[in-house]
Amino acid sequence: MSWTWMLLSFPFGIMAQVFRALRWKQALAPLGEKPRLHTCINAVFISYGSSLVVPRVGEMLRCGILRRWEGTNFSRGIGTVVTERVIDSTLVMLLALITAACQIPLFMRFFSQTGVSLQGFLGTFTTAGWLVTIFCSILILCTAILLVWRLNFFSRTRAVLSDLKDGLFSVRHVQNPLLFWVYSLGIWACYYLHFYLTFYCFQYTAQLGAMAALVAFVVGCFAVLVPTPNGAGPWHFAVKTVLVLYGVSQIDGALFVLVVHSIQTLLVVVLGLYGAAALFFTKKRKALEARS
Repeated sequence: MSWTWMLLSFPFGIMAQVFRALRWKQALAPLGEKPRLHTCINAVFISYGSSLVVPRVGEMLRCGILRRWEGTNFSRGIGTVVTERVIDSTLVMLLALITAACQIPLFMRFFSQTGVSLQGFLGTFTTAGWLVTIFCSILILCTAILLVWRLNFFSRTRAVLSDLKDGLFSVRHVQNPLLFWVYSLGIWACYYLHFYLTFYCFQYTAQLGAMAALVAFVVGCFAVLVPTPNGAGPWHFAVKTVLVLYGVSQIDGALFVLVVHSIQTLLVVVLGLYGAAALFFTKKRKALEARS
């Protein structure tokens, strides 16, 4: 294994999170929120680290950190995070469509070998399964409608919902839309390079090329949607399967995903610990001062 290429990939993993913090700060500006940049960066570092312990908790936690250290509105922060996720999901879907269009035969083999197909999934449902699914869906919808209707009676809740809505649509009023999209594209470009450079750490992946890395990257992006710490398990299986389709042996593919995922997860842990230590020495700002 060549550690040089692994070390060269680290700056891109760090910059992806820094770009996310820069974009978040820009999204908060139209709401009158002016958190310090280093607090935003440390909050993002901590959010990724904490999600390794409890998946998906990081998004709530980073908004809480800004509320405590910068005096920002928590509900508005959540709104901006939701909007960020929608944008990121859209970019990943576009990337996936472009990649699939360029590698249709490979993706067909991937779905065939992994047994992933809509027809196969729907075929597992029995009549009772369909009835239970429909009943649960209707029940969830009715519960959500009832909850919103009941909450509208409380002025405090209406204010929270209003703040959440402001956060959701803050992107429309960013001062520099072009820079916002540069940050958004930069996040995913850095994620890709963070992963792609690790191919050169091993002889059996060094010759696969950028397109093979892109296919594995896209498949891995969808695998991490499963709520496990940093996608552990589903990511390993999906990326290893892609490598095998490109001619890498099962053992070498398993070693690749184990080493790369472990080291990149360790980087997330280190950044999270750094963010927590940096916040410990950061003075808290009053809400009034933060908006001045």
